[in-house]
Amino acid sequence: MTLTKERKQEIISEFQVHETDTGSSDLQVAVLTARIERLSQHMQQHKKDYASRRGLMKLIGQRKRLLKYIRRQDPQHYQQLIQRLGIRG
Repeated sequence: MTLTKERKQEIISEFQVHETDTGSSDLQVAVLTARIERLSQHMQQHKKDYASRRGLMKLIGQRKRLLKYIRRQDPQHYQQLIQRLGIRG
């Protein structure tokens, strides 16, 4: 499941570090989180869609690696980011 262009632009404008930012770690994590949420909803309806399940697992792993990098660089910033995204209960 892909994001619409409008939704992706909203996420980018919300999480940009500077005006021309299109690929910072924060931004990548935010976009991945939105994609993971959409795929999770899809998986609740289509439990036997194993190809989508594999894609979801890959996205979760990628987000996990990015969050690990952010946590190593600046633990306080990491805490703010996960609270802002509403992940990790």
